[in-house]
Amino acid sequence: MERGIVENWHLKMKYTVVLLGFLSISFSGFSDTPGLLNKLDKALAKKDSFTNSKLTKIETLKDRLRVGGDAVLIFNQYLEIFNEYKTLNFDSAYAYQKKAYNTAIKLNDTSKINRSKIDLAFILLSSGMFIETKEVIDAIEISSLDQKSKIEYYGLKVRYYYDLCDFVKDKSYCDSYLNSGNQYADLAINLSTFGSYDYFFNSGLKNLQQGNLQRGISDYKSIINTPGLDGHQYAILASTLSYMLYSTGQKSEGFNFLIRAAIADIEYSTKENIALFKLADTLFHAGDNERAYHYMQEAMADAEFYGARHRQLRVGTMLPVIMGKQLALVEEKNSLIYKYALSVTVLSLLIVAFIVIIFIQLKKLKAAEQSRSAANAALLHTNKTITETNTALRDANRIKDEYIGYYFNINSEYIDKIERFKTSISQKLEMGRYDDIKKSIYKIDLKKEREDLSQSFDRVFIKLFPDFVKEFNSYFKDEDRIELPPDVLLNTELRIFALIRLGIHDNDRIAKILDYSVNTIYSYKTRIKNKSFVPNDEFEDKIMAIKAH
Repeated sequence: MERGIVENWHLKMKYTVVLLGFLSISFSGFSDTPGLLNKLDKALAKKDSFTNSKLTKIETLKDRLRVGGDAVLIFNQYLEIFNEYKTLNFDSAYAYQKKAYNTAIKLNDTSKINRSKIDLAFILLSSGMFIETKEVIDAIEISSLDQKSKIEYYGLKVRYYYDLCDFVKDKSYCDSYLNSGNQYADLAINLSTFGSYDYFFNSGLKNLQQGNLQRGISDYKSIINTPGLDGHQYAILASTLSYMLYSTGQKSEGFNFLIRAAIADIEYSTKENIALFKLADTLFHAGDNERAYHYMQEAMADAEFYGARHRQLRVGTMLPVIMGKQLALVEEKNSLIYKYALSVTVLSLLIVAFIVIIFIQLKKLKAAEQSRSAANAALLHTNKTITETNTALRDANRIKDEYIGYYFNINSEYIDKIERFKTSISQKLEMGRYDDIKKSIYKIDLKKEREDLSQSFDRVFIKLFPDFVKEFNSYFKDEDRIELPPDVLLNTELRIFALIRLGIHDNDRIAKILDYSVNTIYSYKTRIKNKSFVPNDEFEDKIMAIKAH
């Protein structure tokens, strides 16, 4: 149903312009947005649980059906199962609707036959089968319908003509379709009790279609908190409200209603939806590629589950665009690692040059020692300094060797992965195996890659500084010391000061390496220093004094 009421209007009324207007403001200006996005992420994490609960309910209804009963009871049971399936899976909904229809024919009950025809028209229209929908609608005997069924019937005709106009996109036909849609909307409104859900719902449809957006917003806000509203009805209202609010410049509220619509779809297990796709598209244009990629994957999974081919096609055209940007970000990170490795190599060459210079100076000092016996004390002092410098250089050289090997190994692994991935994608493209390409891309787990990178860094660092955690904790009282789980080498705080021990003091560089904001790094460092009994301005000197082994 969301396809007919929301998606087509979004396309016809230039949704892209609204998105571009949205780019001019920041998510930070949406006071409720972070909490709503967090709620959405939690709902997505429990998505399978919601779906399984609905499938369990359906199985319970099927078990009752197997017990049997008279034809009227069986018809009502078919209808119950259809209502559960109609937003979950098209094929199953269609199958049980047909069973209900055949049972109604056997009963020769006109009201039940018309009930079945209305349900059939609903799912046919939702799947974009306009010719079939018209055949079914035209076969309904209006005179035999009660008032509530007539309102539902006229509402279905409204959707049919509005959707048909959007589908053909030809003004020579659209004017007629829109006029018919408006006439049926008036019939539905006139039959509805003023102030009822049906009244405001159909009034909102007509106002939206005629461009009376403020009236449409008022209509839908009047019923969106109606008691007893199911999740699917709420999602339709919230998604449509989102569009109208965006169009009237109320972008913050509109964006939040779009998130609420997506949450409602997930919690109600509505697979025939549009809100999550629109949300992913909006976030992509706003620059939040990671969330957009995740939400678009979930939208594709829903479309495949429902069996909505038109929806799969639409999501499928957008998903590769987001996926391409995600891969570009991965390549950019790999390039950054390569640059770090190159920097370490240059640094190591400078260290070698420095060592050569020191050895030359040592030879000169030894030669001068034979003729400067009076300067023995100074020379001894110089030799001691040089020895300490050599020790520091050996430590630096060892650190350099370990980390050059580490970064080249990591870089080599990533280059191999990218090469294998590129070869695989090229082969699958040549063979036209696009589904396999999607599966290959879905397997990319950037979070796991970052975790592996951090763990590799931890192992190399602890190998060089095995007593680092122990000496670090010695600067704190017992209650403030960091306790690590048995299988964890470093946590975030320790990793920040590990980078400082390696000579990286700039907060900006540390933030980029650990994928945090600069403010987060500053907060971590300040909190740790404030807990220590070492003065804040001496703390990093203490860290630098920790010896490598």
